[in-house]
Amino acid sequence: MTKYFSKLKNDKSQKTDIIFWVISLSISMFSLLLLLSVSRTSNFDYFRTQLIAQVLGYLGALFMIKADYRNLAKRWYLVAAICIFLILCTLVFGKAVVGNAGVNARAWLKLPGGISFQPSELAKIGFIITFSKHLSYLKENDKLKSFLNIALLGVHALVPMGLTHIQGDDGAAIIFFFMFLSMSIAAGIQLRYFLIILALTILSIPILWNYVFEEYQKQRIINQMNPEADPLDTGYQQIQGKISIGSGKIFGQGLFHGPRVGLNSVPIQESDFIFSVAGEELGFIGCMIVLLLLLLMLLRTLRIAHLSSDMLGTCMCFGFFGMVASQAIFNLGMCLSLLPVMGVTLPFFSAGGSSSACLYLGVGLIQSVYLNRNDNDLPPEPQ
Repeated sequence: MTKYFSKLKNDKSQKTDIIFWVISLSISMFSLLLLLSVSRTSNFDYFRTQLIAQVLGYLGALFMIKADYRNLAKRWYLVAAICIFLILCTLVFGKAVVGNAGVNARAWLKLPGGISFQPSELAKIGFIITFSKHLSYLKENDKLKSFLNIALLGVHALVPMGLTHIQGDDGAAIIFFFMFLSMSIAAGIQLRYFLIILALTILSIPILWNYVFEEYQKQRIINQMNPEADPLDTGYQQIQGKISIGSGKIFGQGLFHGPRVGLNSVPIQESDFIFSVAGEELGFIGCMIVLLLLLLMLLRTLRIAHLSSDMLGTCMCFGFFGMVASQAIFNLGMCLSLLPVMGVTLPFFSAGGSSSACLYLGVGLIQSVYLNRNDNDLPPEPQ
């Protein structure tokens, strides 16, 4: 094993994007500091769990680089089968998480040792691989103008969206939708198809409202307009989050010294509302650092997409971009009461071993694209 990693380092890591590594490592350290502060208020050690997940994620990233993104895409059917199988397992054997106001999501598998794993996080990476393969095949064979092929792309995207909805994890379904949009735009799908999607989305709102949305989801959307209307129930989390963010002012109350963090005033502050911890303890400056780090990662991802030697790599970069950007936008919108609460975490920062480890698999994919940016030859078959 040591010999393998030594060879991997010599062959690959010296040619990967150092700037991207620095950004991801900086985000990792910042995340650990915030979760170390949160851990002082809980019996659960979020810091330790996040650290283990990040280490596993970085090891996974090295394997992704070594495997080569083009070889992974050749095995798209295996990737798809594994991801679908794991999600289906949650519907039968999954651990349900029941929250307030009717929340009931069955999206986790209980593993030996008391570890929980969320397959939808791995499925996001799997979707980047399979959908990129689908798009690049159609693009390279000049088949992206066919309505039938566009419709099949929509069916491809509806598979993970539908499965995560059945799990009760509509936050993940929304992220899959925006990944689909981002990658489709990158592939150059004609504008009229996006207008059709927009029209269908608008027309489906009454159907979604009456037959798809759960009662608690409707209530969250209604109360988002005015969280103060129900300050002790559906509006409580967002109100408390805004109070914590505002209490930090410019420079914050000091890392590990936030009184509201210590009292656990914001529900789920380690995950959905980790931004409130940054706001209270590090103030406006800390919030801006969080946003800057995520922005730098997104801009660097677009840069690597531009350097990619093929459409497959470009689509993978845009898939990762869509995943991180949409999660960040929805999470920050939740924390600032600009959007209803929907269970979307802040990428790389929020606690969650499955999310953190799988995000770094995405980092490995992007590094693999960068590594092979000047290589137009087919990669060797993996041994």
